[in-house]
Amino acid sequence: MSKINILSQTVYNRIAAGEVVDRPYSAVKELVENSLDAGATEIEIYIEKGGKQLIKVVDNGSGIERDDLKAAFLPHATSKIASVEDLDNIVTLGFRGEALASISSVAKVEIVSVTKGNPAYKISCDGGKIGEILPAALEKGTHITVNNLFFNTPVRAKFLKDDKKEETDVTNFITRYILSKPSVSFKYFVEGKLILQSFGGGLDEAVAQVYGAKVLAQCFKIDAEKNSVRLHGFIGNQNFFKSNKTYQSVFLNGRYIVNNTIATAINQAYASYMMKRQFPFYVLNVDVPSDIVDVNVHPSKADVRFIDNKTIFGAVYSIVSSVLDGTARAADFVLNETRLPEIRSKIDGKEGENKVYTERTPTAQPADLAQLLKKYDKSSTVAEDMKAAGIELKPHFDPLNDMPLSEIIPKQKATTMCVSDDTMPPSLSGNIAAYEVESRLFNKKQQKQQKIEYSSCKYKGNLFNTYLIYEVADTVYMIDQHAAHERLIYDRLREKLAKREVITQALLVPYIFTVNSAEARFLEEKQAVLRTMGFGIAPFGFESFRIDELPVDLQDINLKEFFDDILAEVDGLKEIKLEDVLKDKIAMTACKHAIKGGMQLTDGEVDALFKLLDGNMGLKCPHGRPVCVTLTKKDIEKMFKRIV
Repeated sequence: MSKINILSQTVYNRIAAGEVVDRPYSAVKELVENSLDAGATEIEIYIEKGGKQLIKVVDNGSGIERDDLKAAFLPHATSKIASVEDLDNIVTLGFRGEALASISSVAKVEIVSVTKGNPAYKISCDGGKIGEILPAALEKGTHITVNNLFFNTPVRAKFLKDDKKEETDVTNFITRYILSKPSVSFKYFVEGKLILQSFGGGLDEAVAQVYGAKVLAQCFKIDAEKNSVRLHGFIGNQNFFKSNKTYQSVFLNGRYIVNNTIATAINQAYASYMMKRQFPFYVLNVDVPSDIVDVNVHPSKADVRFIDNKTIFGAVYSIVSSVLDGTARAADFVLNETRLPEIRSKIDGKEGENKVYTERTPTAQPADLAQLLKKYDKSSTVAEDMKAAGIELKPHFDPLNDMPLSEIIPKQKATTMCVSDDTMPPSLSGNIAAYEVESRLFNKKQQKQQKIEYSSCKYKGNLFNTYLIYEVADTVYMIDQHAAHERLIYDRLREKLAKREVITQALLVPYIFTVNSAEARFLEEKQAVLRTMGFGIAPFGFESFRIDELPVDLQDINLKEFFDDILAEVDGLKEIKLEDVLKDKIAMTACKHAIKGGMQLTDGEVDALFKLLDGNMGLKCPHGRPVCVTLTKKDIEKMFKRIV
């Protein structure tokens, strides 16, 4: 390993604001990067109490020479750069020479290290006080132990998260290193238990270890180069999306970054395939010449600056969109050839022609999607960058606005529900029998103004088997039978949840799903809330959960969609009420079980529904549509020009 240099003022003044070790994950990050820069091929990480009590990093790297052990704790001490010119060609993960100095100033640190052909030595530093160099026993590499982080800075310690949350943040960073350095073997222990392990067998193995082997079958493995920008790794296919951004990783020249230019290019390439609140999956390595990128712009090195953003944007967008859209170049970009038939599913013309495209049929989209994609995102910076790069804007697909209603709403056949006068129809009795509506959308004054006496109403018939017509004095009330019934069911379900009157139904076959570390922490925090809702949820192995019970009223719920929606708010849902969490799902259930527009109701059924409304004409359905609209005699006479 190169000799450690004490940087001169000329050099360290050029370096961006110093790295501040403010959390356990930042300490782990710096120590692991030092191990990687030392050429380690095997790294073990141990943490206890979320890293507050213990952080230990063991590697088989080149080690630190005896004469450099004390210098390792000094500020601006690094073996990775020596002059100003070196800042323009940084190839290591660390380079500022501040990591160990920052960590040792707020913790008790011990280094045990050995270089090839020499005996091992150890040195400790207690809150910035460097001890003596002593002989030690070690065969290879370096062991660094950090105890009692922030023991001498109690104010900073107060701002730390609880142990579980700090542990999750550390785990997230370890997964990034496994993905960014797939040729390195990692072992990660929490409280002495092995949590993550990789064997250095390549990116395929790393992705499988972090996300599970099933993910590989839903991804394209790509390796492409355009305008000196090389893109290689995995991107999700046209139908594989996640509910949040925690499944997105970009590594620039081996360094994990969060960069808006690259992220925007990828999202724009996926734009015509994604529905709302969906995010693409990708683990991508972006390799560029070191002279066109500045990595010294962010204290934590989390972001970088490119000399030409448009070139980077254009290259990334072009490659990803070519693969997703199935252009002729896709065959050159995709490495896992067994996935190519899904790209080259149809060939327009004779065999051998280069008109290759996909059957673009994402979920809930019609076959003639191309005719419906008419809306374009012309947002300022993205549109300008794409235009400058010579890229045609990819249209966004909005199913509610762009898809014909006939594709969204299935045609209903008129159905007559025959029951006796004393019996509610099945669709009504099963959902709203013996339930009196208590409106929650209007205050008492509004309710009083819009409430009518049932006995004073005269039923005059219906329009289109959908709108029930009632006459009261000089006013006509037109009630949407579906919206009215939907609101009644919705209110009943919300009231039951609010009162915790939830009956559960056991599942014959439990539903099991896998999450990442951030999502696992979130669900563990919300287990009690979910159980109160009626969901029997429990951990099932590492970062997996089992659902074995459901609320009876929501037994038709799509569990995947439900938990995707819940996990989309990984950083939210702090103090939200149960009925608010399930609002959308309750609304969907109410809509599904309510009588439909176009259904022909008997007089008894009409009367039963109207009684349950209890005269509340100011209600709205869960989706915001009015239950009732009114017309006065004066309004009608104006229509016919009887009065002006």
